[in-house]
Amino acid sequence: MESTVRARVPGPINFYTVSVANQRFDQESYRASLAETLRHGYGGMKLDVVVAATYPVLEFAERYHDRIFPGTPIVFTDLESGETRKMWPDVTGVMSRTGIAETIDLALRLNPDTTAVAVISGLSDWEKRWFAVAHSELVRRHDRVREIDIIGPPSVEILEKVAALPAHTIALFQMRPDDLASPALGTYEVLAAVTRRVPTYSAWSGLSLERGGVGGSFRNVFKDAALNGQVVARILNGERPESIPVVHDSDLQIRVNWGAMQRWHIPESALPAGSVILYRPPSLWEAYRRYFVAGMVVIGALLLLIGLLLWERARKRKTEALLRESEKRFRVMAETTPTLVWMCDGQGKITYLNERRLAFTGPDPEAGYDDSWIEYVHPDDVRNVKDAMAHGLKDHKSFSREYRLRRIDGDYRWMFDVASPRPNGDGSFGGFIGSAIDVTDQKLAQQALEKVSGQLIEAQENERRRIARDLHDDICQRLALLSMELDQANRSVNDLPDVAKHRLKEIRQHCSEIAGDVQSLSHELHSSRLDYLGIVAAISGFCHEFSKQHEVSVEFTDRDVPPDLPRDVALCLFRVTQEALHNAVKHSGASHYAVELTATAEEIQLEVSDSGRGFNVQEAKKDRGLGLVSMQERLHLVHGRLHVESEPGSGTRILAVIPLVAEGRSAPAVIGSNEIP
Repeated sequence: MESTVRARVPGPINFYTVSVANQRFDQESYRASLAETLRHGYGGMKLDVVVAATYPVLEFAERYHDRIFPGTPIVFTDLESGETRKMWPDVTGVMSRTGIAETIDLALRLNPDTTAVAVISGLSDWEKRWFAVAHSELVRRHDRVREIDIIGPPSVEILEKVAALPAHTIALFQMRPDDLASPALGTYEVLAAVTRRVPTYSAWSGLSLERGGVGGSFRNVFKDAALNGQVVARILNGERPESIPVVHDSDLQIRVNWGAMQRWHIPESALPAGSVILYRPPSLWEAYRRYFVAGMVVIGALLLLIGLLLWERARKRKTEALLRESEKRFRVMAETTPTLVWMCDGQGKITYLNERRLAFTGPDPEAGYDDSWIEYVHPDDVRNVKDAMAHGLKDHKSFSREYRLRRIDGDYRWMFDVASPRPNGDGSFGGFIGSAIDVTDQKLAQQALEKVSGQLIEAQENERRRIARDLHDDICQRLALLSMELDQANRSVNDLPDVAKHRLKEIRQHCSEIAGDVQSLSHELHSSRLDYLGIVAAISGFCHEFSKQHEVSVEFTDRDVPPDLPRDVALCLFRVTQEALHNAVKHSGASHYAVELTATAEEIQLEVSDSGRGFNVQEAKKDRGLGLVSMQERLHLVHGRLHVESEPGSGTRILAVIPLVAEGRSAPAVIGSNEIP
């Protein structure tokens, strides 16, 4: 009942329980005293509803209602419809039905040869009331059975009367236990004697079903409690009791004790449909169902496992056949390919070399296996080769490398080697498979091309230097002399018209401007600051002249730049700055540019950026425009890298990086899979 109320009424609810069970409850003086006690205990509280269980308690609650809890609605429960002698306007509840008549019908059905029914009852008001109900039901059946009344408190006399019951007698037990008294002979002892003597039935499960009796037709007390909780919840939610009709519950269920039925030889087929048999010992299946199910599951799992093993065996054989065929194809391919093929395990030890690889290094068929392959690598390349292999074994990723490998004739040949990870049968990392190709001829051609490119750039710089010197030493001097002569002529000729004098002045001004432009061109072709003051002064001066010439703003900053940069590095940075700024002015549309030169112990970086219109880098590379090729070629000669970052509408950033350490500016021995040399 409480759980039903809490589920239907929001918010906190307090429940108070009072037991009025007492041998003196029927006495008027005791009831008055009890009412006064309850008034002192609950008079200061505002109770919302009072629940009265059984008719005597309901009658007591209504009689002393105004004294104990005035104005509080009352909900009753555990009332038999025949008990209601009076109903009050502020009271509602649940009417139940005690199945005495149904229990008697069940007893006569299960014991068809019955000639007498012994009604065993006590002397309390409750017992007298239900005795009267049982008596009236047996009177209706007097033509079939006779009634034997055994009435009184538990005693030896009661037991003697039970022992003297005739054959073909059944018992209807209605003696109520008294939990407050401690008689020498208890109700349950009498009940035990009765159940041993005759088939015993009762309308209350606690007086028969659970203590050796056959059974009876019983109320569903849990359903009654839930119905009672629903009525209480309606009142707590604001309804008045007079607007809530009394609930009449007639849900009875026949329940019997399997052991008692067996004892009195009552067949299960005699039970009405829907009867519930309790305390039946489990069958072999019910008792050991868990073990049967577990056994069947284990057997099923074993059969499934056997099937999977057979399937796995067949699949493994098929896979092995495919692997053998694949291995055969691989070996045919590896032995006929013009490259040098090798394989290693997960620790980097060589496990396979093709015939061409063995023929390349020498006649010994065992040469190059395990860790001996490193003996054929050029001493200068051993460290880089080992590092590349170590990184590959750690990351389990593809890699490539360049190194020199000793041929059978003792000559070292440049090899380009590409390795890819190979999995084991279970998918785990099994090592690498690689192929190497001789790139010595390509490397020689590349070196020759780089030499020619360097010579061309050097020749270009020499020609620029000569032209710059001629412009500065000859043309600029002659233009300066011409400007001076024009100025002198203008001062010495006084009789010329003003127009002619003004014209001579303009010619002298144009001559000076041409001399300035030629001088700027001379500095751009060859900066003397670069030779005498260094890269910082050269780029700073160029940015200043560039700003005035193009009427833009160029901001130059430098940080930690060494004063003694190699000449080829300084010249490369200067030319990249020139090319980048010219491209920016020509294509970006911006008016402000930034040039930043920074250096670390390992490299020097030049960054030229603007916030102009930008461009598509990939399209520019395809068209080989914007001077990118020129900058890349110059940086390549000093082993530098060029990064171009630009998007349409987002400006442009050009970054040139040149290594300063000696090994960084030498020919690379190892080329990473994502690195551009």
